[in-house]
Amino acid sequence: MLDMCSAPGSKTSLLSRLVGPHGFVFASEPSADRLGTLRANLRRTGSVNAVTAKAMAQDLPFPEQSWEYIQLDPPCSGWGTADKNPKVMDVWSGSKTAPLIALQKTLLEKAAGLLKPGGVVLYSTCTTNIEENEEQVAWALEALDLELEPLAEPEGFVFGAPLMDGMDGVLRVSEDSAGQGFFLARFRKKMSVSAIDGHRVQKRELPGNRLRLTRMIGGEHIYMKNLPAGEVFDFGGKAFFLPEQALEMIPGSIRWQGFPLGKVAGKGDRLKFLPGGLARILLPPTPDQAQFDVLDVDDIRILEQLFTGQSVRFASGKGPVGLYYRGLPLGWLSRKGSRLLWAIK
Repeated sequence: MLDMCSAPGSKTSLLSRLVGPHGFVFASEPSADRLGTLRANLRRTGSVNAVTAKAMAQDLPFPEQSWEYIQLDPPCSGWGTADKNPKVMDVWSGSKTAPLIALQKTLLEKAAGLLKPGGVVLYSTCTTNIEENEEQVAWALEALDLELEPLAEPEGFVFGAPLMDGMDGVLRVSEDSAGQGFFLARFRKKMSVSAIDGHRVQKRELPGNRLRLTRMIGGEHIYMKNLPAGEVFDFGGKAFFLPEQALEMIPGSIRWQGFPLGKVAGKGDRLKFLPGGLARILLPPTPDQAQFDVLDVDDIRILEQLFTGQSVRFASGKGPVGLYYRGLPLGWLSRKGSRLLWAIK
């Protein structure tokens, strides 16, 4: 799954869950600040099968017809957010939206080119502007090898009629809805388009070192069964999980990042792994399966202490402690003598 304009990451996180352990999501974002937010949110949601890159979606060097599913939520005027952004209608009014409309066309054209025949692209905006919604759909149907597929109306929203004919199945939030205004259209690439055979991805050697966590100090009892197919690499003292499909599909010209699992220190036989606070993917499903110290919290007040930077008492020992809440894995705690701390950086 390709997510072309990803930050801040709520849709990317959902897509990560939808594709499951046998799929992966490539998320691009051109802004360094927004990319940081995207990566932080993917860590919080445990989206281990999502990878990220600082890149303009229209310039992604993937081969033509290499993706089956694409999410495209392009920059838009945001008129649907007027309730929380009262000045948005003034900021993006009249001809000011022209650059956005042009960019949306460029991104739609790029998405159509990257889709396999029969592949699907979901186009979405948070604006009520017809030029960025129905008119873009009409343009795509005329200019690109795409056809419109109807979407079912999800519960919890009130939808209004499209503002143009021939838009059966697009979703437009009505002004009567309590939710934020948005627009959705699903396109499928025509099967009549000839498929391109023999995609070749130009790869390069990764700059890091491959790791075997279970053979490292601190990794002997890590629960690896939760991880999908892939590899763990050390990049500058940080261990990242790289999905197998990402390693196969992503060209070497793209600098991308996988999911951070923790820190690496030492050399040779003294190589040590320390799991990150949010790497709950490395915890077994239940506390009784753990072969290391765990804290299974039943009192929510203890979680409040930990999540606000306070420490809690625990037996002295060595190594991090797995944190659970009523049997639900949450992450890892750092041990300082007889105190435990929640450290997520």
